[in-house]
Amino acid sequence: MRIPAHSVCTAIRDDIVAGVYERGSRLTEELLARRYGVSRVPVREALRTLEAEGFVVTRRHAGACVAEPSEQEAADLLEMRLLLEPLGASRAAQRRTEAHLKVLRGLVRLGQERARRGSSEDLRSLGGWFHETLAQATGSHALTSTLTQLRHKIAWMYAVDAPANPAESWAEHGAIVDAVTRGDGERARAITALHTERSTAAHRLRFSGGAERANGVRTSQHPVNMSGLRH
Repeated sequence: MRIPAHSVCTAIRDDIVAGVYERGSRLTEELLARRYGVSRVPVREALRTLEAEGFVVTRRHAGACVAEPSEQEAADLLEMRLLLEPLGASRAAQRRTEAHLKVLRGLVRLGQERARRGSSEDLRSLGGWFHETLAQATGSHALTSTLTQLRHKIAWMYAVDAPANPAESWAEHGAIVDAVTRGDGERARAITALHTERSTAAHRLRFSGGAERANGVRTSQHPVNMSGLRH
């Protein structure tokens, strides 16, 4: 069975974000092909995509390596997020489908329920799905792709503290969905801007001053044979 290059790309990107491959470390086609149980062809294609996304750089005499972003580059990503997420919410209010609304409402219900229980890990996953669905509701492939890449990169570069008041955070999610449901783009933009600005304060650089996080993940999240890769 031939594993698609975009699935291999997802697997490698997830492992870069998780810290399986440290910044600056080499990514040889042979090693990656063995790890994910694929040929070198989809690995080569995946590395090209990841280089275009900024996760990988090609160095003379070393080949493909995990990128080493600067603190300024990391700060720029948060500023871009502050600008683009409100835009995305405004577009979603104009272009969302009933299917998008159904998913968003369901995620808000679950998020508010988990917030009452204090399930922080569940909340992190639900928050990611919420913002991914909101991005998809923009109806713009370019905007959805950019927002998705931003989330991946920010997750790679920053550790995020749990919100002090998760119930308040999920109330803001609910208010965003209400505005999107009514087609009120300006209100969706304003609430999302406030929500994004508040959440930005919880982001801490993983590599500030050159120091990596103390308990980085070093075991791949993916089995050697990748037949079950998500698309």
